[in-house]
Amino acid sequence: NEIKQFIGNADLCGYNSNRFDIPMLIEEFSRSGLDFSIEGRKFIDVQKIFHLKEQRTLSAAYKFYCNKQLDGAHGAEVDAMATWEILEAQVERYPDIGKTTDELAKFSGEDDMVDFARRFIKVNGVEVFNFGKHKGKPVTQVLKEEPQYYDWMMKGDFPMNTKQKFTEILNRTYLKKDKN
Repeated sequence: NEIKQFIGNADLCGYNSNRFDIPMLIEEFSRSGLDFSIEGRKFIDVQKIFHLKEQRTLSAAYKFYCNKQLDGAHGAEVDAMATWEILEAQVERYPDIGKTTDELAKFSGEDDMVDFARRFIKVNGVEVFNFGKHKGKPVTQVLKEEPQYYDWMMKGDFPMNTKQKFTEILNRTYLKKDKN
C-alpha cells in the first residue's frame, strides 16, 4: 500500500519497463489485493525509444561497424559480405568476445541452444526445458517421470525443429543400449 501511495497517479518510465517492470508491478498489486489502474497514466519505455531511433538492421550495423553505406542490401552476396565485414569489425572492436567460433557462440549465448525456438537449452551440458511448468528440469527426467508430456508437445503447436529435437532426446533416453 505504501508503494501504491508513493506512485499515486504518476506516469511511469523505465528501461524495458513496459514488458517487465510494470506488468510485474501490476501483478504484485493484484496479488496483494490492491487495484492499480493504468487509466490516465502514460508509460514511457526508454528501450522502446532506443530501438525505434537506433535501427537494428544489417545496413545500420554495417554503417556503425564498418563506416560504410550498404548498397544492394537484401541481395544474398552483398548481405553475406557485409555480415562478414561486420563480424571482423566486432572481433577487432570487442576483444573480450573471442575470435573462434566456439568463443563467439559462447559469448552470444548460442552455444546452449538445442532447438531454434529455444524451448530446450543446455545447462552444464544437460538438455533442460526452457519454458513452462518444467522450466529448468532435465528433459530426460521429465520423459521418465511424465512420459505423456511428450505426446502433449507432439500434438501441440510447437515448431517442427523443436519436435524433432524432443524426439531425438526421447530416442536417446529410451533406446540407449546397456553397455554392461
